[in-house]
This record gives sequence, structure tokens and C-alpha cells, in this order.
Amino acid sequence: MDDKETLHRYLRRSREDLVGKLDGLGDHDVRRPLTPTGTNLLGLVKHVASVQLGYLGAVFGRPSPREPLPWDAPGAEPDADLWVGPGETRADVLDLWAHSAEHADATVAALPLDAAGVVPWWGPGDQDVTLHQVLVHLLAEVARHAGHADVLREGLDGLAGQRVGDPNLPGRSSEEWAAYRARIEEAARGAADPHG
Repeated sequence: MDDKETLHRYLRRSREDLVGKLDGLGDHDVRRPLTPTGTNLLGLVKHVASVQLGYLGAVFGRPSPREPLPWDAPGAEPDADLWVGPGETRADVLDLWAHSAEHADATVAALPLDAAGVVPWWGPGDQDVTLHQVLVHLLAEVARHAGHADVLREGLDGLAGQRVGDPNLPGRSSEEWAAYRARIEEAARGAADPHG
């Protein structure tokens, strides 16, 4: 497997991890704000779909037929790519997601790693990029948001890990997890007050 295939495989895996966090949840739970700044699961999926279309579309002169996206239009509500408005459905976002992934994959397949692109929203001196740089950047971005989704989903219903039955997580019962968490809390309190 060459470098491009490796980066592309990890990007696809991170995308699967992110969108998989929606599985089994109702519309309210995937849309509702779960942090003080409004972060929500379906909004993360929508955001990553838009980011993919930008970085693996317009940056390489391969805009999607769906661009410009509604939240890029003059007068669009700020941060509209980070949440799902009342006129949008989960199916709409997942359709955008699928289109984004297909368009991104086609760009990766069509271009060599040293293909030149321009990121107009990056500052002067940083705008000229290669597909290799963009794949690394996008992989980091998608993995970061998949991590956000991990934490949000665990807070909703306790589902942890990349997917159900993730072999990277110990198979603990809820009581064992509670005891483990209590040990961590005790260590944190001890570090905060080593004399008490």
C-alpha cells in the first residue's frame, strides 16, 4: 500500500467512525446541543461534509455541483454548517455526507499526492498546498471531530469506542467502570491536595 492509499484508508475509517456515532439515536439526540458552545452530533457530520467538499473540491479546482453550499451564501447565518436547522432533515445531512465522501474519494483517486492546490481561506504564504498536505490536514480534522463525537455519544448513552464491541476498550461492567472512574477521581483529588 502506498502513501496515498494509506492516508485515504485512514480518512475513510475516521469518516466511518464519525457518522457511526449517529447509529441508534433519535432525531432529538443527534441534533441537540451537548456542550455550552452548541456542539451536536449531526452538526459535526454536516460540518465535516462541508469541509471535505472544500478541501477535496474547490482547493483542487474540482468544485462539487452542490457548491456553493447554503451556509457560504451572503447573509447566511453564522456557523450554519455546525448545526441542523428546522428546515433540514437527518436524511438531508446524510445525503450531503455521502455526496461529500464520494466527491472527496474521486478527487483522491484522480490526483497524485504532489498535485498542487490553493486553500483560499488560509493566510498568505500558506495557501499553496499539495494533495498530500491536504490529506494529512483533513485526516487530522476528521479524526478530531470523530473524537468529539466519541465523547458526546458516551455522555448521551454510554456508548464508547469507535464502534460497538471496540476491541480497544476493556470489557468492563457498569459497576467495574464506576469503580475505575472512582479510582481516577481519587487520584485527581490526591494530586489537588497532596497533604489532605
